[in-house]
Amino acid sequence: MSRTIGFLVGVLLLQRLATLPGPGWAGAALLLPLLWWLGPWGRLAAAVAAGFLWAWLQAAVVLGATLPPALEGRDLTLEGRVAAPAQVLSHATRFLFDVHTLAVDGATRPFKTRVRLSWYGRRAPALRCGDHWRLTVRLKRPHGFANPGGFDYEGWLYRRGIRATGYVRPHGSNRRVGGAAGYPLQRLREALGRRLQAAMVHNPDRGVLMALALGARGDVPPARLALLRSTGTGHLLAISGLHVGLVAALAFGLLLRLWSLGAAAVHRLPAPRAAAWAALGAGLLYSALAGFSIPTRRAFVMLAVIMGAVLLGRTAIRSRLWALALLVVLVLDTRSVLAPGFWLSFGAVAVIGIALAGYRQLPRWRCTLRLQAVVSLALLPAGLAAFQQASLVAPLANLIAVPWVGLLVVPLTLGGALLVPVWPGAGSACLQLASHLLQVLWPVLGWLSELPWASWHHGAPPLWATALAVPGCLWLLAPRGLPARWLGGVLTLPALLWNPAGPAPGAVWLTVLDVGQGLATVVRTHGHTLVYDAGPRFSARFDAGSAVVVPFLRRRGVDRVDTLIVSNGDNDHAGGAPSVLAALPVGRVLSGTPAALDGIDAQPCHAPERWTWDGVQFRILHPAADTRLTGNDASCVVRVEGAGGQVLLLSGDIEAPVERRLLAGRAAQLHAAVLVAPHHGSLTSSTPPFVAAVAPRYVLFSTGYRNRYGFPKARVRARYRAAGAAMMDTAAAGAIQVRLKSDGTLAPPSGWRARAARYWNDRF
Repeated sequence: MSRTIGFLVGVLLLQRLATLPGPGWAGAALLLPLLWWLGPWGRLAAAVAAGFLWAWLQAAVVLGATLPPALEGRDLTLEGRVAAPAQVLSHATRFLFDVHTLAVDGATRPFKTRVRLSWYGRRAPALRCGDHWRLTVRLKRPHGFANPGGFDYEGWLYRRGIRATGYVRPHGSNRRVGGAAGYPLQRLREALGRRLQAAMVHNPDRGVLMALALGARGDVPPARLALLRSTGTGHLLAISGLHVGLVAALAFGLLLRLWSLGAAAVHRLPAPRAAAWAALGAGLLYSALAGFSIPTRRAFVMLAVIMGAVLLGRTAIRSRLWALALLVVLVLDTRSVLAPGFWLSFGAVAVIGIALAGYRQLPRWRCTLRLQAVVSLALLPAGLAAFQQASLVAPLANLIAVPWVGLLVVPLTLGGALLVPVWPGAGSACLQLASHLLQVLWPVLGWLSELPWASWHHGAPPLWATALAVPGCLWLLAPRGLPARWLGGVLTLPALLWNPAGPAPGAVWLTVLDVGQGLATVVRTHGHTLVYDAGPRFSARFDAGSAVVVPFLRRRGVDRVDTLIVSNGDNDHAGGAPSVLAALPVGRVLSGTPAALDGIDAQPCHAPERWTWDGVQFRILHPAADTRLTGNDASCVVRVEGAGGQVLLLSGDIEAPVERRLLAGRAAQLHAAVLVAPHHGSLTSSTPPFVAAVAPRYVLFSTGYRNRYGFPKARVRARYRAAGAAMMDTAAAGAIQVRLKSDGTLAPPSGWRARAARYWNDRF
């Protein structure tokens, strides 16, 4: 077991690197036999080195298929095959495409990689798995938002081997050039998905049942996802260890009982071995229906290790089975350690194994209750580190929902999915019954989620505190007889009591978040928080408020927004505001265009309103109370002055006319050390007189990567450069943080992309 842990440590060491080591590291493999012969400690060192080198080799293979930078943004002709069932959205069709050849400027060359494409418009053709297409596309290298607490989209793409994203261009050469071939499993899942969709047209839980049957979560309503998340039951929609294990256990128990009834059958093959084969078959079938996604592969490996011990007739030690499953998963895919699910699943199995050792004498119902409580508490530190929240009702919610869904809903859903192609009536009846059972469960979970203490949000503890808390929880919850169990509680305290540092009195922390082509900034003082804009809304299911702003605030331990300013009503500034208001208590909302904010009770921001927080002065410079401006020119302009006299200027989307107006009436108040550039650096703003009046030391641009407007414009950059200002933009730097200390000192801005760099991130 120690060498498996050593192999895991080596894999983790590679994942912490900002750049991938060069090919010369392959020569280090020659040292492994020497280390192995140096005794126990040498073998442990060899295991660590082997994990590092194996992870390096897998990473080098994946990154070697990345789109070259010179091909970004150009019209390319790709030939290849649709690699998975397409996701049809309201505005586009999204699909995976395995590229075989690439043509640019008339030259064709082999290019083996997987890309993620969108075909915009409601008239996109039907895209079937395995079909051979020739497409004209524009691609970009993997790139996502880079923010503290935010989702690592680039890491998500890397784990799935996707090395470019893009969209299909409207072009006459786009055509299907060959029929379906290959991808038999994905084609089967696609055909089954179509039949299930047709059988559940009027089923209110169609999205949930599709997720349970095929692992397709794209149609699950956001309200259902929020309910499951708040009650700690979100794992029920993931076909992973829980569902695969329950289905395998049902198959094992059923066949064990039936096989034991026949003496001849038992004589030929012992009942436990027959049941093990049935469990493996059931687990394999369920994993196949889910497309052998990363969680299902991990679950099936763990099942195969356990059933393998049964088939071999060996009484294996739980810890050795756990270590063997861990080793197999790592050998197959070292990138799996990047997913929180990897740690939660192996952690849950480890906790259950430890707990069972002390609960053997308990009645089954008491053992179940204790196991549920122990698993929930033991995984609490990992959950806080990954998601900055924990559901306090999760033990009770899972005690109800896990058997209800796992033993009733999932078997009916699987039965319906398998019956629909051959006996549509019976299959539809099974799916309808599964839906009725879910309709019973939702009100129960809803009641639990509405309890005032249902969820606990907590700033993300540092890595060292989490590393202490995990073994601390295991020690604290270990069976009776282990000495000094109270010391485990001591080890958990740093993570549970951790309070992220904040600004000192009189200091100001400004963070310009990376939200693409939009704006979202957070200004924090010692005891207050101002959110200035909340980024765009990209679709009905995704916006910067819920994906970027709220996770950032949670990670920083902020549980209340004192003032939310929506500078103007354009989507790129206001789209995420409803999600912020829904997630956190907000003291007041101000806006330059309050009438444009549908469903938000906002007051107009008017100059010369001012207020003071913790020795920091805030002043609205624009618009005036008697203004009739609308749109960009109505943007709130806010001046923030720290106790040391340094000034930040937030300018929204103001353009040249407003800049002239400010110069005429408030020129003396414009001078600032840090300026969030007007209108993302467009040519309609940042006029030379305005730049001269502000005279910033640092200018921060909030822009989207390769945005279609070309912001910030080269002429605008030249103006600030001539004024002696240093510049940063979120597209390249990710979230940008500036700290104004109370003594007036100002450190250079820092970008999150550089601070949290990993070798799979796009480099600039």
